[in-house]
Amino acid sequence: MSKKDEYEFKKAVEEIEDLEGRGTELISLYVPPDKAISDVSSYINEEMSESSNIKSKSTRKNVQSALKSIKSKLKYIKEVPENGVIFFVGQVSGEGDKTDMVSKTVEPPEKLQTFTYRCDSEFYVEPLKEMVGERENYGLLVIDRSEATIGILRGNRVETLNHIQSMVPSKHSKGGQSAQRFERSIEKAAHSYFKKVGEKANGLLLEEDIDGLLVGGPGRTKDNFIEGDHLHHELKKKIVDTFNTGYTDEYGLKELMEKAQETLSDLEVMKEKKLVDRLMEEIKDPKGGLAVYGEEETLRALRMGAVDTLLISDGIDKQRVNFDCDNCGDQGTKTIDTGFGDDENICPECGSELDAVEKEDIIDFFFDEAEKVGTDVEMISDQSEEGELLLNAFGGVAGILRFRIN
Repeated sequence: MSKKDEYEFKKAVEEIEDLEGRGTELISLYVPPDKAISDVSSYINEEMSESSNIKSKSTRKNVQSALKSIKSKLKYIKEVPENGVIFFVGQVSGEGDKTDMVSKTVEPPEKLQTFTYRCDSEFYVEPLKEMVGERENYGLLVIDRSEATIGILRGNRVETLNHIQSMVPSKHSKGGQSAQRFERSIEKAAHSYFKKVGEKANGLLLEEDIDGLLVGGPGRTKDNFIEGDHLHHELKKKIVDTFNTGYTDEYGLKELMEKAQETLSDLEVMKEKKLVDRLMEEIKDPKGGLAVYGEEETLRALRMGAVDTLLISDGIDKQRVNFDCDNCGDQGTKTIDTGFGDDENICPECGSELDAVEKEDIIDFFFDEAEKVGTDVEMISDQSEEGELLLNAFGGVAGILRFRIN
């Protein structure tokens, strides 16, 4: 998923999350790819039967209407899409006493694992919100002398890639030469085991193009493994940190993810901080640095191909409006706050009502402009001090330049 696709998907999820029903009558249905459509239809029939017991006449009517809508949609689906499919259907609160029927079908960016049905006063979007969290992929490796497990952290989801059982015998308690020979045998077996784990990790994780590697396990085994020549040098360079975990199986991967959360959050914050700090250094350069900020100035530089990295605050809530006035012939573009009201339809030159008005989300607009000239785009959270600075001081849009411009 591209950064633009991720932004648009996140925006769509937020719009669904903001919808509210008058009662428990909004249906969220998550269908994983391994679920047969016939089974889903049967489940809907059962819910239809159960809904007849709802005491409130209006709620009963709305729930049954939503179920009928889903059942109708299922008739046109021969098989569940690769990642599954989600239905959000129900009567949502409108203006005054009005309600509006909402019916949305969503294909998730990641594979759904479980079949879920919810009927509530709001749509159930938590699984989707997890999918549009941080998108970095991190390799996971937990190891001790008895077993090792290799996995990958995709956003907030842990995926197990391989589990390796060790053949290393336990320590010998007897003394003498026999014990020394046995100790050498143990170390030889441990070396072979580490080598096997390294080969598996190299083969699996190098293909994944991971952003970093997290290593966990009890005691010093994980450190001995890293210090040995078992991991490919490209993977070694990507080791973020090591963590003490009590388990080295699939549960150990989840334990590793939980223990690394603070570290991973700090990494993302530091990445954003470095970008905004670099922007500030360029802005403060007395000779005129490689920076531009503000909507129009950044757009001009972008269209010249001068912007190397475009920084956009995720706190911008604006639209670009293209207008064409039939009365005075004035044409142009203006930027307004989303949901600003009827003023967007008024000609700024003569005050007449505009017939032709085209609106576009400003972040979508800048993504498209950046794509035309091959400029990287970085979304900056407005929750950090640096993010607030970008949003409030520079209008939420700035660029680090490839070359100076006049």
